[in-house]
Amino acid sequence: MSATVRAASARDYGPVLGLLQAADLPTAGLSPALPDFLVAEDGGRVVGAVGLEVYGEAALLRSAVVDASHRGSGLGRELVNRLLRRAGTRGVREVYLLTTTAERYFPRFGFAAVAREAVAPAVRASAEFKGACPDSAVAMRMALTGD
Repeated sequence: MSATVRAASARDYGPVLGLLQAADLPTAGLSPALPDFLVAEDGGRVVGAVGLEVYGEAALLRSAVVDASHRGSGLGRELVNRLLRRAGTRGVREVYLLTTTAERYFPRFGFAAVAREAVAPAVRASAEFKGACPDSAVAMRMALTGD
C-alpha cells in the first residue's frame, strides 16, 4: 500500500465529497471540517476516507470510501482498523454503520447486522439514520472491548 493515512482537515472536504459522490454514498450531515475523519493520500491526492460520528459511548462509522484505483489494495481495511482503534481511545464502546453494498465486508472487523431499533438512540438521530441512507440499508453493530 503506497497511500499514507492521516487525520483529515477542512482542506480535504472537496476531495472527500468527490469520492463519496463518485461512489454514490450519502453526504448529508458531512461537516466541512471533517472532525474524526481519516483520509488516505497517495501522490498528494486523497484516495480514501472514513469518518466517525461520536455520540457518547456509541458512534457511527460513516463515509468509508476508497477510490476505484486503490480498491483491493487493503487501504479500506487499514482506514477502518485505524478508525476503530481511534474510537476505542475516545471511550466509544459500540460502533454502528449503515450499508447498502458492504454487508459482507464489515463482518471481518466484528460487525454484525442488527435491527434498526437496537441501534443506540443518539446514533438513530443522526442524519444517516434519519434519511441520508435508504430504509433498505442494513444496520450493523460492533462492540469495542476497550483500549
